[in-house]
Amino acid sequence: MKKPLPLIAVALLCAACAPAASTGTTPASSSSGSPAPVSLSANSGPQAPGGTVPATIGIAWDQASKDAAVDAAENAMTDFARPTLDETQWANDLARWLTPQATADYSSVDPSNIPASRVTGAATLSVDEANGYGTTAAVPTNAGTYTLQLLRTGKDAPWKVNRLTPPAS
Repeated sequence: MKKPLPLIAVALLCAACAPAASTGTTPASSSSGSPAPVSLSANSGPQAPGGTVPATIGIAWDQASKDAAVDAAENAMTDFARPTLDETQWANDLARWLTPQATADYSSVDPSNIPASRVTGAATLSVDEANGYGTTAAVPTNAGTYTLQLLRTGKDAPWKVNRLTPPAS
């Protein structure tokens, strides 16, 4: 006797949704007695009941990190604010300060359209002490203050500019 195809499909679907049977064994406990590290969810909340989010995610800030970020922002803005340079030279000089994504994004910029032609002061950082992977820097120019987003991939990795945002006005 043949069973109808829809009945078989429903049975397989129900079997796939049913919870797996327990084997009756329990995982071995840790010999150190300390709980496993907490895994964070997409919105940075703990996934484990009773878990805690670390005070700093990633890299802690120190003065050397801040100095390196300021240097990268000022150097990138100096190379960016050269509207009289030919496009190829401008793009090649600027690329050394940029993330790979920013290099692609700015590769088609015509430098003659950039209103700034010089940096007029020191960069200032807006540091989020809980995030050592990124920061923003305000860099004053003769066309107003640009905001630069800087990123790094590790404590000893160089700061790279991901975005240069012109003054609001």
